[in-house]
This record gives sequence, structure tokens and C-alpha cells, in this order.
Amino acid sequence: MRRDFGLFAVEDVARTIIQPFQRFFRREAIGGLLLVLASIAGLWLANSEFEEFYHRFLHTTISISIGRFTLSKDLLHWINEGLMVFFFFLVGLEIKREFLVGELSRWRHAVLPVFAALGGMVVPAILYMAFNLGGPGENGWGVPMATDIAFALACLSLLSGRVPIGLVVFLTALAIVDDIGGILVIALFYTESISTTALLAGGGMVVLSFVLNRAGIRHTYPYAIIGVFLWLFFLKAGIHATVAGFLLALTIPASTTIGHTEFVKRIKEQLTYLTGEKEGMNYCPVELEEERKQSIIQSLERTCFEAEAPLDHLEHNLHPWVGYFIIPLFAFANAGIKVDMTGFLSAVHSEVFWGILAGLVVGKQAGIVGFSFLAVRLGLGALPEGVTWKTLYGAACLGGIGFTISLFISTLAFADDAILQVAKLAIFTASLISMALGMVVLLLFTEKK
Repeated sequence: MRRDFGLFAVEDVARTIIQPFQRFFRREAIGGLLLVLASIAGLWLANSEFEEFYHRFLHTTISISIGRFTLSKDLLHWINEGLMVFFFFLVGLEIKREFLVGELSRWRHAVLPVFAALGGMVVPAILYMAFNLGGPGENGWGVPMATDIAFALACLSLLSGRVPIGLVVFLTALAIVDDIGGILVIALFYTESISTTALLAGGGMVVLSFVLNRAGIRHTYPYAIIGVFLWLFFLKAGIHATVAGFLLALTIPASTTIGHTEFVKRIKEQLTYLTGEKEGMNYCPVELEEERKQSIIQSLERTCFEAEAPLDHLEHNLHPWVGYFIIPLFAFANAGIKVDMTGFLSAVHSEVFWGILAGLVVGKQAGIVGFSFLAVRLGLGALPEGVTWKTLYGAACLGGIGFTISLFISTLAFADDAILQVAKLAIFTASLISMALGMVVLLLFTEKK
């Protein structure tokens, strides 16, 4: 293992730190592009001759029965309340990792995105309420608070040769803090009547998962079983079941059983046996007895298992399913709104439309830039390297892309389908304006590198 601090050692360290972030950035960017395509597909079907088929498909009833227990919901609810649990579980894993080893683990680096995210939630909510206080859409104040990380990073990926890495990290950290705020809003304000018994049972599942973590249980199957019961209890309790995914993620072990030095030592020993180089032996692995070869391979598997944190393992394996399937499917199922000139003109006369538009387009910009400026002036934070106030403003504009979580919260906030359709139209409109404005600003104030 290299111990010097020469040029190559420094490059190895930098590569170790940067490559995981680069992989995350690429995955989110690709997921964002799939999200766009799925949204367009849902929007097209809802406005084509296949409209009836599209809505009938989404309202197909699917039931699960075990003895006397029966859970019956239509496909749209299974997507929003079932599959989206995996999205919030992955968000929880990413948040935990960020607080342990990422940008949010260092106070000096975390202050700016935390302040920016706070401003990006508070100001949009206030602007929304300015339009809707006391009206039928009053309950939708949480809709313009969210930032869609996949869409935002997809936009930045199109400018990857111009945008400084510090701006990408800032926007990612901001969106992660924003996700925490969104989850808290869903848990505290968008729940039905709470069943105390079911809530206590769900709390017991969280405690049990934490106990397994402390007891050193590293296999993911016990946590998966607990997660199923936690989801069911929260569903019964009246708290939106997706919160169960986030809480379970916080209990997943984030440490390895063996350290890097021990891992390298074991791998070298096992490879020595496998290649036949120990004690002067020199023969090909295929010449090993099958039983001995299998024993060495299994030992290698155990060593790799002990060297990888369950949190990293789950995040790595879940991300493709969530980013490339679940989120696009959610967008496809929820983007189906009827768009015509009559409907648009009707929506424009709605306070809900203007509240969401003002919150996402104006509120996000004002909140992110204003609170960031406050943090810097108070000496609590500093702009990342290579980031100027102009480029930060561009990122603030992209923060107004609220798509996924905004759509999700709107389905919880509005029971009236007419208001929900207006809200979805406003989210689309605001997200498109924010995306276009952010791209133009960043193109104007960055240079090709």
C-alpha cells in the first residue's frame, strides 16, 4: 500500500474522493433525461386518442391477500405509495452518507447549502401563501418547496464542460437538504388521522432495525423484512408510507467490518493461494482441486462483503432501479394532465397556479441567493472554489425545477382533482421556466473549459 505523499499518491487520493461523486452525477443526469422522456410520454398519452386506455391502465386494481389480510389499491396508488418508498429509502441512504463522509459532514462546507436550502423552502412557501391564504388551495404550500435533483443535474450535465465542480456539489448538497425538508413536511403536515397503535408498532420496527445495526447484523435481508412491516404499519397509522423508507435508511449500517489495510492483506493472501505462488508452488488456478478453489473464492467473497458497508452496497444496487425505472414510472403515471388552450386559460385564473409559479420561479431564486448571501456576510460560509454569485444565481434558477417531489406533494395536498390538475400544470410550467432561465444564465456567465 502506497504511503508516500508524492504526486501519484495525491492523485490516487483525489481519484478515490472524486470518482464516487462523478458516478453519482452521471447516474442522476441519465436518470433526469429518462424522467423527461417518461413525462413527455405520459403527457402525450393523456392528450391523444389513447387517453382512456392510459387512465384505465393507471386505475387497474391490484390486490394482495394473505389469509384475512387484504390490501387493495389501484396501480397509481401502488406506484405513489409503494414503489416510491424505494425512492425515499435511497434518498435516506444518500443523506446519511452525506452527513457521515460527504459535503454535509464538514460544518464549514455544509453551512452554505443548508442556508440556501432553508431559504429555498421558506420563501417559496411564503409566496404561495400570499396567493392562497384562506382559499381552497391553502393546503398546497409545500408544493413549491422542493428541488428535483435528477432534473437539475441533468441540466448541469449538458453544461459539464463549463460549470465548475464546486457548483455541482453545492446544488447536490442543497437538493439533499431540500429532500430532508420535503420528507419532514410530508411526515408532519400531509398525513391523515393517526392511529397511535400502528404508529407505535412502526416505531418499534425502527428501534428493532437500529438494534440490529448496533448488534453488528450486516446482511440486508433482516432489514428488508423489517422494512415491509414498517411500511404496512405506517400505511395503517395514517402517516404517508414513503416516510417509512427514509426512516429505515437511517438505521442501515454505514461502517465496514474490516478496514482497508486488513482488506488488502487478506486479498493478497487469498490471491497467493489461488495463483499457487505460496511456498514455491507454480501452477495455474485451473489445476487446483475444485473444492479448494471454491473455498478460496468463497473466502474472497466474505472478505469483500466485510470490506463494504451495507449502506454503500444497497445504494449502489438500488440506484439503477430507482433512477432508471421507479422515478420515470412515477413521472409517466403522474404527468398525464389534459393540456389545451381552454384548460390553460382556466388554470391561469387560479391562485394555486400563480402561487406555485411564483414559489418555484421567484421564491427559489430569492430564497437560495438571499440566504446564501446572508451566510457569507455573517462569515458562516463561503462560496465554493470557482463559483461566483452569477453562477450561483444560475444554480438557484435550476433549484426552481420542482418536478418529482412537487408532483408527489401535490397528490397529497389536493383532494379536489380539478385543483390537482391545475397544480400539475403549474409545476410543469414553473419547472420549464426555471430550467430555461438557469441554462441561459449559466451559458452567459461560464466559459468552455
